Amino acid sequence: MATVVVQQPVRHSSSSPSIASALSLSANTPHTPHTHTHTQSPIPNKHIPVCPPGPSPSASKILATPPTSPTLRHVGPLQSNCILYPPVSFPKLLDDPPVYSIDADALALALDELAARPLPDPKQVFPWLHGLHPDNHVQLSFFVSRRRSQRRIPRCLRSIAIVKVGGDPSKSRIKGAISPQEILAPSGTTFLDADPPEGFSVRNFHIQTAKLAPLSDIIVYGDAEADGREVVEVAGNIAKAQREWRKKFDPGQENTMFNTFLLKSSFREVEERYPRLIAVDSEGQLTGRVMDFFHWERLEMCSMAAASEIATNVWQGPTPDTNDHPLEELEFDILIETHDVASIPNLRYLSQISAQLENGGSPQRLEFPSSGSVLASWNQVEVYDLIDTCRWIYRMANPERSIEEQEQSVDADGDIPMVSLTPKARKVLIHCGDGYTEISLLCIAYFMFAEGVPVHEAWLRLHCEKKRNFFAYPSDVAFLTSIQQRLLLESPAVAAAAATSVSSGNRRSSRTSSIIPKTIEPGWLSRMDGSLPSRILPYMYLGNLAHANNPELLRALGIKRILSIGEPVTWPQSEIEKWSDGLKEGNGLMMVKDVQDNGIDELTGEFERCLGFIEQGKKDGSATLVHCRVGVSRSATICIAEVMASKGLSFPRAYCFVRARRLNVIIQPHLRFVYELLKWDEILQQRRDEPIRHDLEWHTIAREIALMNKPYSKQQ
Repeated sequence: MATVVVQQPVRHSSSSPSIASALSLSANTPHTPHTHTHTQSPIPNKHIPVCPPGPSPSASKILATPPTSPTLRHVGPLQSNCILYPPVSFPKLLDDPPVYSIDADALALALDELAARPLPDPKQVFPWLHGLHPDNHVQLSFFVSRRRSQRRIPRCLRSIAIVKVGGDPSKSRIKGAISPQEILAPSGTTFLDADPPEGFSVRNFHIQTAKLAPLSDIIVYGDAEADGREVVEVAGNIAKAQREWRKKFDPGQENTMFNTFLLKSSFREVEERYPRLIAVDSEGQLTGRVMDFFHWERLEMCSMAAASEIATNVWQGPTPDTNDHPLEELEFDILIETHDVASIPNLRYLSQISAQLENGGSPQRLEFPSSGSVLASWNQVEVYDLIDTCRWIYRMANPERSIEEQEQSVDADGDIPMVSLTPKARKVLIHCGDGYTEISLLCIAYFMFAEGVPVHEAWLRLHCEKKRNFFAYPSDVAFLTSIQQRLLLESPAVAAAAATSVSSGNRRSSRTSSIIPKTIEPGWLSRMDGSLPSRILPYMYLGNLAHANNPELLRALGIKRILSIGEPVTWPQSEIEKWSDGLKEGNGLMMVKDVQDNGIDELTGEFERCLGFIEQGKKDGSATLVHCRVGVSRSATICIAEVMASKGLSFPRAYCFVRARRLNVIIQPHLRFVYELLKWDEILQQRRDEPIRHDLEWHTIAREIALMNKPYSKQQ
């Protein structure tokens, strides 16, 4: 008869999820441009913290937007040197308003030219890019110091928008392609008014596509499945929208500065001749030739959270992708999935799993509660079930050590020793979707049990020795601290130490309790909320003000330098003096003053000084903590700038690199900081004697960031 193993019922009514990878790296995943199904992976476990903008800026910091000239009447250098303007070399398909024909060759030339065009200075386009709706008095008063300014349009801006019409939106996508609905109002013949009429924000990434559309030449195309008449109709409507916009905002302009083009080449032709321009091919597969934020973030998450061994035969990592590798092909014998609707397995269930393994049934799966889902008020039964789970994992992973712990068996007559055969050591994977959130509680508890160390030492050793990044919660700190003595009492490592100093006739509980040293809890543990500062690079951490104000924790992590962006640490003088002792360059503290998260204060002028401070720490073998108040905007901007400079990454790739390593907290450099980082990208390329070339354009980058953040935002 077959044995069916059923884990005890979960504490909640919803069913537990089956194994599914949260970090699929398949480049063949369909990419849908208008939704968040860029991959089949679930949304990463993250949250957006609140970033206070600081006090209202002084009038001296606020510029009218932009400098004096509000219209487009004088063609600037960016407009006069453009392949698409004037459109005299392009056949006209429609006359009123005009729509021009463009082929694949001209499309490629135009996009290459745009990618090589330097962005205007931030002072020329901000605060206009923030969104200045005439009815939004909060936004206007903050940025223009209570002066009722018109919505002045920077004449230095010129871009290209690619609009895909009809067909399957998840297929046949040219680089940066959008849908008509993203730029056209419901009437279909006017542009959307993107500026929010109320509220305040310096992170209006979601409006940039529609905001720049009137300042763009627009190229319309359809794939093989699109209705040709619909494609022509949409092109005509966009041309009408351009005409209406010009009448409203630039009525004195005689020439049409921005035009609509219809791609006459088929998508298949573009795909074959210019594959570098294709984001998603005609089969709906990501090509890998165009930077995809969703895919790249998951790539970085996989790289950062890849499974590694935290104790003998026990590994920590993300949920395996069973689409690429069936469960039976995995190298693990036991897979323990942690999630918030699981309950702790009891001994009977664990015994059944052991029997299945003995009978060759591998791999076996079981579940365990996730980090943050338990409280220090757990009852005694649940606590002992947790300890039993740790002991069972240990015996599965270390059968030879488990046998050594047991006294030699004797038969009923008391004269024939019974020798136990050592079973096979089992390889265990503790996993969750991202590889670092839900598993933290069990991994720390097991490490405490297996190594016989208190909670604070387990925390540090997993991070520093095992190089594991993990995210825990305040409740995890409280719970693990409350059960610490019981875990150590049952620890095989503590028992082994006790066995060498206490006679074997004593009871185990007496033996081990006498050898457990009294744990002196370090001061930093009580001030920690469960999350350590985020290790972005071996020599650079990103954190918040609470991390910075816990110097004892920072020393324990090997962090010896503090870079404060706009927010000073509040340490006693004695601590400041202690912090600088032994540093080769004297003071290990650096402060960047007068930079608020307000969308006005710039950081570009501080990049060189900040990166020099970080570099000095790297040379000295000292890690640097970069922090602001929340650790997601000002300090994240500096960290991205360092990753771009040190690793030679473009802004989009460096953004995803840092975003993945900030773990559950979403980095949020505001619009101006992101724009400054794109200009920093240009500077770094020039220093490397490379021609300027953007991976993606401003409006596309802003759109992708908005889409990545949308699942976590209550406002969008």
